Amino acid sequence: MRKFATAVVAAGLFFGGMGVAVADSTHELVMKTPGAKFVGTYAWQPTSRIPSGLHVQGDLIDRAGEDGHNVYLRMKVEGYAWGRINGTQRKTVKIDKVFSDGAVLKTKNVRLQTCRDRGSLRPDNCSDELHIKRR
Repeated sequence: MRKFATAVVAAGLFFGGMGVAVADSTHELVMKTPGAKFVGTYAWQPTSRIPSGLHVQGDLIDRAGEDGHNVYLRMKVEGYAWGRINGTQRKTVKIDKVFSDGAVLKTKNVRLQTCRDRGSLRPDNCSDELHIKRR
């Protein structure tokens, strides 16, 4: 009976700790620039999950729908070129993406920006670059 009680207490502590770890690892994320906004959350995936990278979820919003310009989320994983996820003019797009480096088990650095694509003649409007590091 004592072994069973010990096992129950150990399992409760283990699963309780998992809940705290998951709740602690999710962070709010708001990036905005004239014409574009991203509102969501981010969390680092555990190294036991493939891919083990930065999981970003949220809404990419075109705040100036009448201007005729597209919006996009720009990301950079360490060692790779900038990539982008395009939004849609005059609409909100749901984003659910894991940014990772497939060559390593544990991605450590990711940079994110929200931008409004103003065409080829004018520079894009982008939010400040957010550098997220794994601890």
